[in-house]
Amino acid sequence: MKILFVMPKVGAWATHGEHRAPNQLYAHWAAFVREKGYDKLEVLDCRALGIPMEEMVAKVKEKNPDVVVLGDMLHSYGGFAIIHYFNESARRIKEALPKTKIIMGGLWYSAMPTETLRDNPAIDYVVMGEEEAFAELIEALDKGKNTKDIAGITSRIDGKAVMGPHRPLQLDLDSLPLPAYDLFPMDKYVGHTHWKPFVEVVSSRGCPSACTFCYEWDQYDPRSPQDFLKWRAKSPERVIEELELLHKKFGVKVVVLQDDNFNVNPDRVERFCNLKKEKKNPIKWVSLGRAVDWVNCEKILPLMKKTGLFIGVYGIEVTTPEDLKRIAKGITIDQIKKTVEILRKNDVAVVADIMMGFDHDTEAIIKQRLEFTDEVDPDILWIGYVTPAPNSPIWRVGSKKGLIDPNKIDFLKWDFLHPVMPTDHLTVEDLGRLGSWCMREFFSKPGRVQRIMYSNFDPLAKLCFQDVMRGVSKWEEGAVKGEKHI
Repeated sequence: MKILFVMPKVGAWATHGEHRAPNQLYAHWAAFVREKGYDKLEVLDCRALGIPMEEMVAKVKEKNPDVVVLGDMLHSYGGFAIIHYFNESARRIKEALPKTKIIMGGLWYSAMPTETLRDNPAIDYVVMGEEEAFAELIEALDKGKNTKDIAGITSRIDGKAVMGPHRPLQLDLDSLPLPAYDLFPMDKYVGHTHWKPFVEVVSSRGCPSACTFCYEWDQYDPRSPQDFLKWRAKSPERVIEELELLHKKFGVKVVVLQDDNFNVNPDRVERFCNLKKEKKNPIKWVSLGRAVDWVNCEKILPLMKKTGLFIGVYGIEVTTPEDLKRIAKGITIDQIKKTVEILRKNDVAVVADIMMGFDHDTEAIIKQRLEFTDEVDPDILWIGYVTPAPNSPIWRVGSKKGLIDPNKIDFLKWDFLHPVMPTDHLTVEDLGRLGSWCMREFFSKPGRVQRIMYSNFDPLAKLCFQDVMRGVSKWEEGAVKGEKHI
């Protein structure tokens, strides 16, 4: 059976410059089914190779696969905007190859399986589960078995969407094979225009928190969204094994540990750093985490810095105790402030984000949010608009209030950089205007740019900052005028 993983040509967030990495869903799924004996696998990464849609369809037709796989597990470069390209790719490929089975999975699709099949006649199956569900579906297709009872799979059967049983999560991530990076054009990947060779690594899944707005809710079976709250992690040994592969075989120099909360467990992080130090692994790295988790790692931050950490990313989101409680963020104002203090003390650049577009937001609240952030003083500010993810509490609130219509979504604007949902007090246009004002106010503060450029930060952090600054105008075009850039 010939299985082709197709990544269409897409752009990246305005503030990310030139940004592309191997599709982690494909890397994990391909490695798993290859271990099960399916070795006729190929990845066609049109994003990395710069291949437009027409040429992509022609190449797929020439390869004539039995199965085409589309989807992703990271929102790290375009949010939900990429769903537009996956859907269009499925339609075009099915027109060219009517007998080829098309499988979707990962973000959005896992949480919206019946809706996906209803709205996209070209799609045959949606994987709601993880590697095991995908592998069982491939085996069933290969052997001509019925798919309707496969746990974690939704099938189109006689024109109707049929959901198989819920499949329990894979708890032992170390049992999974290393991602199949050998299938990708590894020399083509770059982060923030200047970081290369570059990879985004996933070392854990799920989250111990339950933020109401989080986009990660959308990667789980809609009948069991609480699966999201089960944090599962690869061991430090396994993560280092992957970094050693990336360094020694592919020459990778920079990775972003793209887990929402890499540093949940300080002991795990410390073990990771000590192993990295023992191996003399030179890869520089960026980590994401909540403020509480950064604070809990304060004692090991010098070790993290010594082993290559050069940027720490965290979400401020909102800026009062009441709002933090309202969105179930699980952090405190003091922890938000402390995170910047301890990272900067260790010469680790700080990227923080705030959000706007919660149902209770007013202009005064948003301006207070910027005032607080200006005082906290991160190095790079990322402003995101509330963009409801299926399964999330925000999705349910927005649907109930009629603030969003799940059946009328312009995915190219659902990238977290365009306001898509009004609040109880502000229009979408108001939010766009306020977001633009906040960006300009933050980055125009006297001395902020100079401080970063003359700091002791790693040059890679300074290059990232330059990339962000170049993208601010493009960001504004999206937020204010609705320009689409993914």
